[in-house]
Amino acid sequence: MTASRPVLHPPANMRTLRPSTRSTLFLAFTIAASTCIQNIVVVSANDNGLALTPPMGWRSWNQYGGNVDQVLMQLIMDGMVDRGRTDHNGQPTSLCGLGYCDVGLDDNWQDCGSANAAPGMHYHDIDGNPIVDLKRFPDLRRMTAYAHSLNLTAGFYGNNCICSDHCRNDTECDLHIQGDTKALVGFDFDSWKLDGCGGENDMASFDRYIRKMANRPVLVESCHWGVPKYDPDPNLPPRQGCPWNFYRSSGDIQLSYSSVLWNLASVERYRAINASVPSCWAYPDMLQIGIRRRDDGTLGLNRAESRSHFGAWCIVSSPLFLGHDVNDEEVNDAIWDIISNREAIAVNQAYAGDSGGVYETSSFLVHVDVNPSVATSRNRHLRVPGAYSEVPSYRYLSKPLGGGKVAVLLMNCSREATKLTAKFSDVAGLSCNDDTACRCKVRNIWTHKDEGSYDGSWSTIVAGHDAAFIIVEAI
Repeated sequence: MTASRPVLHPPANMRTLRPSTRSTLFLAFTIAASTCIQNIVVVSANDNGLALTPPMGWRSWNQYGGNVDQVLMQLIMDGMVDRGRTDHNGQPTSLCGLGYCDVGLDDNWQDCGSANAAPGMHYHDIDGNPIVDLKRFPDLRRMTAYAHSLNLTAGFYGNNCICSDHCRNDTECDLHIQGDTKALVGFDFDSWKLDGCGGENDMASFDRYIRKMANRPVLVESCHWGVPKYDPDPNLPPRQGCPWNFYRSSGDIQLSYSSVLWNLASVERYRAINASVPSCWAYPDMLQIGIRRRDDGTLGLNRAESRSHFGAWCIVSSPLFLGHDVNDEEVNDAIWDIISNREAIAVNQAYAGDSGGVYETSSFLVHVDVNPSVATSRNRHLRVPGAYSEVPSYRYLSKPLGGGKVAVLLMNCSREATKLTAKFSDVAGLSCNDDTACRCKVRNIWTHKDEGSYDGSWSTIVAGHDAAFIIVEAI
């Protein structure tokens, strides 16, 4: 029996919505902590009906880079629906069962240097059609059909970075955009990451051709690294001002804790003007949880850093895209309880008018490790030498969940265990004007247990590079 096509759609309860230097990094967090969220949404989101909650899935780049092929992608698809593990309630589930259902390519499907490429191009022919590397991907249509048979959705990749094609004028660029959109539709992909490396950067044109050629909405990521030119524009109609469903707020994330902190900070300027909203989410890049270093095979982030990373992406409403080898049982053993945490995911998927972010930072700076690859990142727009070396020793983030509940993440950025305190009167949404009169219930997201009721504040010892993740409700 042929399985019906999976459909990208929001959960039922959301369907009623309409669609540096040391000082530089410190300043980013300081501004974020002192900036008030505007009361009105200034960005009109994409009206294609998708991504009413932050999208979830898997992308190939962080673990595999250009070492991808059809066999690998279909093995990953198998792993995404494997129900060999349980959630914290002991119920068998899969990654897709948790919400990670969109499985996407991230570069190197194209035939670089094809003999059929147009003069001056690497992988587009004279008619603007992209040329597939058939040795790596003999049948992309069959690959997407396989995803659909597993009730997954399949993600394509465009405006490629490996052997990028730079169209030379508006006519040629339009030809390439049309050709790439025809390929997207012809191969039956459901989502599309559009990178910023080639010459196809007219996102409104992509949206227009998708609507013209496809018989259904397509989930679109704009990957232009937080360059202001490609920010959402509130002065334009949705199809011009935000013709995508989520957009990169930063350069490429690297496999280091310092890079996690830097990318996290990049969402704050969008949150401050309420520009990260349903169907138009700010996105600090893919998750580095469970990624092995390519030189020695060890995990790039330790357990504390992985938990802090996941909690941070959840509380700022970032799309959640895994990148590890989902069939590596050793990795799964190390990270499963983090990425399968339904309470953390529920925080990520909630939206009550504020996408979440920093409300307090320490004035004391601490040194964090610098990953040498950060300085040589392919992102040429946001490189700030030395910016990763010192950060505030702690930062506190919050996100209203509705119904009087607020999620709070207390991040310890130092290497030493530290006592961190959530002062209830500082947490927006709790309506606590008097410390002594504010009594709150506290729920621990990591342990899935109620901590009890507290007057004025809640404190805990947090290990180095770890984070406490709680839900607070005034009583």
